[in-house]
Amino acid sequence: MAFITFYFQIHQPRRLNEVDLINFSQGYHEDLEKAYFNDGLNSLVFNRTANNCYFPATEIILSNIEKLKKSDRPFKVSFSMSGTFLDQCLMFRPDLIDLFKRLYDTGCVELLGETYYHSLASLYENRDEFETQVMMHSDKIKEIFGTRPTTFRNTELLYNNAIAREVYDMGFKAILTEGLQHVLKWRSPDYVYRAKGSDIKVLLRNYGVSDEIGYRFTHKLITADLFASWLSKITGETCNIFVDYETFGEHQWRDTGILEFLRHLPEAILKYEHLIFATPGQVADVCPANDEIDVFEYSTISWADLERDSSAWLGNDAQKSAYGIIKDMETMVKQINDEKFLRIWRNLQTSDHLYFMCNKWLGDGDVHGYFSHYSSIWRAIGNLFMILHDFQKALGYKLAELNKR
Repeated sequence: MAFITFYFQIHQPRRLNEVDLINFSQGYHEDLEKAYFNDGLNSLVFNRTANNCYFPATEIILSNIEKLKKSDRPFKVSFSMSGTFLDQCLMFRPDLIDLFKRLYDTGCVELLGETYYHSLASLYENRDEFETQVMMHSDKIKEIFGTRPTTFRNTELLYNNAIAREVYDMGFKAILTEGLQHVLKWRSPDYVYRAKGSDIKVLLRNYGVSDEIGYRFTHKLITADLFASWLSKITGETCNIFVDYETFGEHQWRDTGILEFLRHLPEAILKYEHLIFATPGQVADVCPANDEIDVFEYSTISWADLERDSSAWLGNDAQKSAYGIIKDMETMVKQINDEKFLRIWRNLQTSDHLYFMCNKWLGDGDVHGYFSHYSSIWRAIGNLFMILHDFQKALGYKLAELNKR
């Protein structure tokens, strides 16, 4: 018997306004959020993606779950929804929240934990912000769905031993990351592992199988039956298929057949009697750790780009500088302790802002450019630095006001 574990990541960043240097460098605005964030664009992108992906794909999954719920091998999936995605759901399409509630209420869906703002806070030397964002996300999931996550996926599957220990100390029983060959060496990603330095279970993404859906679907004309035949050949305990949810109808358009692929996939898989669906938490409960995974703190891995490390966000000097500025704002922002300033700072931590600044070439560069709303990386770099500089001045003004009282 082998488990087939589907995990879908759903995230939407709060995109920034493209600001004018001449008219923007005054240092303080009456409405900072309106000055910094382009919620008109965010609404446009969110509603388009909701119509192309979130509604049709979720309705297909719900239909498949209901169809197979009473069978001896029900269809099960898991989702991780960033806090910024949930915020935009509530702002732009609350009816989508209702649909996800219906899906969760089937009992065949696990909701995973993560950082609320899809940030790089797990890499900060001071772990307080990371823990705060994880707890904020857990609270939001509890508020909406009535449950708290017990399985964790970090932003973009960023992982190292220290992150695993921190997540374990926060009460999670399992964590997801990328099944990289240089970490596994001779071993397979299709087993459950244990993190070095803690007892948390580690579930590894089988990127060879997952990327057939995420990146190679249209090139290979993959059918549900063909994909299921590949899964039937796995020799381990669990094949973990982790993909961006927007793959279904947004990144891969409806006319590619991706939604029909999703519709027919569960029944195609169930043609093989040794395959059974499970959520990550269920796999962690049933399967003992096969061996230990060791990822040193300065060798952080992720699922992004060819390198599958942190270079998608911290690969050039501009990214590192912006990251440092954002991180160093923590003391001043928390000293001010104003909900608006905290919310702005945390939205600026969203990893996408740094992702848009990546200057890699060829395939990875094309992927970064596809997701970016900027005309060039130079515009992305200049724009973020202008907003960070402005926010620094706004923080200074606010702190001066408080000190006068």
